[in-house]
Amino acid sequence: MKLPRIILVTGTDTGVGKTITTAALATALQQRGCSVAVYKPCQSGNVDGDSDCAEVVRLAGPLTAEAGIVLEQPLAPVPAAACDEVVLPQLASHAQRIRALANTHDHVLVEGAGGVLVELDHDGGTLADLGSLLGDSAGFAVVARPSLGTLNHTALTLEALDRRGLPVVGVVLGSWPAVPGAVERSNRATISGWPVPLLGAIRHEAAALAPEAFREQAASWLEGVPA
Repeated sequence: MKLPRIILVTGTDTGVGKTITTAALATALQQRGCSVAVYKPCQSGNVDGDSDCAEVVRLAGPLTAEAGIVLEQPLAPVPAAACDEVVLPQLASHAQRIRALANTHDHVLVEGAGGVLVELDHDGGTLADLGSLLGDSAGFAVVARPSLGTLNHTALTLEALDRRGLPVVGVVLGSWPAVPGAVERSNRATISGWPVPLLGAIRHEAAALAPEAFREQAASWLEGVPA
């Protein structure tokens, strides 16, 4: 499938590598001559200095990157907002901003919070619902672990998107080890045989690379990303 203007980057769980995948994808697209914006609807963990937008800019280089709301505690958006005693923006507000960014950039990468069904507002709206609001201009990239258990988690995420009629660009394996074992090799081979494309695998500890080295290597990790 052709790469959509808006790519929603979701994960099979938290900590699977969504931010690093977003940075690698942003890098690869910029190297193709595309202008890229990154949007994070809900950023949690500010009290610990967490900023996925800042990390993407550090690794990928200068680009537009912004969060819809920044929350202090490292929790899912709804409980984090309760701790901060703030009201989360509605999905329609996020969709409006994403469309505005899409009008001035070739691609907008939208990084979710945790998995695809984590609630982003007080009405139960999820990243899947945000994808529905954005319509035909949006598609999902699913980031998964390469380790044991990933086949079930990845299949459940893909099933949730398919049941909602939401297009999937492909799957990315996060934290691919330098020396993959039998489990990782088997999981990669299995996912490669699924109807949804395998876009690539992000090198383990890619975030520890110097930004220059990250930018040099990023496109090679995502060799399956369509034009």
